Amino acid sequence: MIDITVAVVAKECLPGKVKTRLTPALTPSGAARVAAASLADTLATVAALPAARHVLFFDGDVLPDGAEDFDVLHQPGGGLDERLGFLFDAIDGPLLLVGMDTPQVSAEALAPLFDDPERDAWFGPAEDGGFWSLYLREPTGDLLRGVPMSQDDTGAVQFARLTGAGLDVGVLETLLDVDTVPDAERVAALVPDSRFARALQAEESSAGSSAAPSSSARSSFARSSFTTTGGTRS
Repeated sequence: MIDITVAVVAKECLPGKVKTRLTPALTPSGAARVAAASLADTLATVAALPAARHVLFFDGDVLPDGAEDFDVLHQPGGGLDERLGFLFDAIDGPLLLVGMDTPQVSAEALAPLFDDPERDAWFGPAEDGGFWSLYLREPTGDLLRGVPMSQDDTGAVQFARLTGAGLDVGVLETLLDVDTVPDAERVAALVPDSRFARALQAEESSAGSSAAPSSSARSSFARSSFTTTGGTRS
């Protein structure tokens, strides 16, 4: 067991409130069920990590399946950067943030971090230019507040914020966030036995949908844009 808190950032999977870009190929209710499956897979993976504490940083009223072994911290109001800043101020000790939109996340993807938790920071870039994970050995919300979220350059800005603070930043593998149906199909192919893949198959069969093949060109911010730094460790 390692003295790390792992927090999953999630919101209640309500129709019309989550995964709206999966519609109209899927119904709003179908998109919500796919989102719930993505969250369930993520919670199962995180619960099995050798961390001292597991937290669900939650926006909603009804807790999801799989949250039984998590401490629940409810999200405050404000923009996503402000809410993440709140989280990184609220947790004492090393903190790893994981999103709910990468159901393919695995212990192997996070292994470099757990092998070297003394590094100042670890950053997990997403193909769309954002990030799917962020670890700070000494968490502080000021490193996240003011970062523009849900943009093509979110990851680049966040990474620059970390390195600009003089942190020694390790880089995890790049993962694909599920935003669109082609994204979902690519991720489902990676984890065909997952709850997520089964839910997507069921909803596509129900809707009679057939998405166009996806393009592998998602963002100009490929993994090569982020390299492990050699900054001074604090």
